[in-house]
Amino acid sequence: MEPKYMIYGIFPLVMSMLLLPSPTVSITKCNFPAIFNFGDSNSDTGGLSAAFGAAPPPNGETYFHSPAGRYSDGRLVIDFIAESLGLPYLSAYLDSVGSNFSHGANFATAGSTIRPQNTTISQSGYSPISLDVQFVQFSDFHRRSQVFKKQGGIFENLLPKEDYFSEALYTFDIGQNDLTAGYKLNMTTEQVKAYIPDVLGQFSNVIRKIYGEGGRSFWIHNTGPVGCLPYILDRYLVTAAQIDKYGCASPFNEVAQYFNLRLKETLAQLRKELPEATITYIDVYSVKYTLITQAQENGFQDPLIACCGHGGKYNFNRLMKCGAKKTVNGKEIVIAKSCEDPTVRINWDGVHYTEAANKWIFQQIANGSFSDPPISLKISCHS
Repeated sequence: MEPKYMIYGIFPLVMSMLLLPSPTVSITKCNFPAIFNFGDSNSDTGGLSAAFGAAPPPNGETYFHSPAGRYSDGRLVIDFIAESLGLPYLSAYLDSVGSNFSHGANFATAGSTIRPQNTTISQSGYSPISLDVQFVQFSDFHRRSQVFKKQGGIFENLLPKEDYFSEALYTFDIGQNDLTAGYKLNMTTEQVKAYIPDVLGQFSNVIRKIYGEGGRSFWIHNTGPVGCLPYILDRYLVTAAQIDKYGCASPFNEVAQYFNLRLKETLAQLRKELPEATITYIDVYSVKYTLITQAQENGFQDPLIACCGHGGKYNFNRLMKCGAKKTVNGKEIVIAKSCEDPTVRINWDGVHYTEAANKWIFQQIANGSFSDPPISLKISCHS
């Protein structure tokens, strides 16, 4: 055999050997001692309830058997993340009663946006606890928790150790409300797209600031298919031509996809700026859209109809949301009730997902199949 043909024959063999997993090199699982979460209602474990009044029954009925600060019948994706890492469920930073912050804190509140809104919560429904405020709360928590922890006593067991802040997992699920905020102001789709760079600029600033406080491992969800949510389909004027074959509103989903594309680009730039950070982008949009559009194949039904609500095509009425009561003959009765079996439903209350859906979503994303870079949750501290 001539030398050049020998080289061609050996090359594939060498390459295949290089691609085989090395018995001496393996990526160890991350030992995250804490989680610090930032976001909106998709990951709020009690922040808005503590500040503005509890989410009413039947929220929490499936797992907690009573309201637990979550806008769902049970656990959220962030709860399953904590479970999988062997950590307790996150207490909301704003919840002063019965909270344990030894393994992290949750700064998310339902209705939060990245950009501060120029409206009150009673006017628009958006939380005043925007992402910049959540960072201020985190920074204050970081500093003051160590002051109090040094005092010992009860604080010793309820607050995180200093090194937890650099070793923790920082999770984000926010941006959805920034998109709908524009539509509530009667903006066009193009006008909403036009302010997305500013939204992501403010998002980047918060990541930089957390990095400055020692944060190194970031797990960042993109935003889901808002055009498949009952409250969007019920509230906004969507023509028949704008409804896709699955019943979702295409313009809203296209805006979400545009936001996600720009978010992915933003995170790529941040990786260059923050060399010691591990920044993982999770394509939750694809997972949620697959679940909704292939509901039956995955054991679910009625993907566009709220489980808990009252009336209308989508069992959603923004004036009578899940748990709403009405006085009849001097007696209060719940008129926006839960459906018979939330375990086979995807949408809980027109806006949020059921525990069953959240669990399914977590199972798809945990192994890194929808991550960029493609690393699983448990090794997401490694670049």
